[in-house]
Amino acid sequence: MFDYTEYDSDSIEFIEICSVDEIIEGERLFLEIENKQLVLFKIDGEYFAIDDICSHDNGPLGEGELEDHNIVCPRHGARFDIRTGQAVSLPAVVDICAYPVRVKGEMIEIGFPIP
Repeated sequence: MFDYTEYDSDSIEFIEICSVDEIIEGERLFLEIENKQLVLFKIDGEYFAIDDICSHDNGPLGEGELEDHNIVCPRHGARFDIRTGQAVSLPAVVDICAYPVRVKGEMIEIGFPIP
């Protein structure tokens, strides 16, 4: 998969998701955008967005436990860095998508690649 968090502004379109008041510190928000299942996190005052599908078995990754900036898949324990989408432990060997997140005014926006 791809880490879209490092991006060229000409290749990313940001979509308004919610206000900053709708997600509190340490919480997550489950989203469906353009037929994609995503999870938005707020950790240490920063926002992160990843696909809500484990690359190991397509399980619901967003339901897993957070350990620092790693999410642990509830099915088989694969771990992913929510900042980059990188698979950091077996059984996953394929990264997941991570998306850029920004705050514009009081709104949180997630960036998607322009087709």
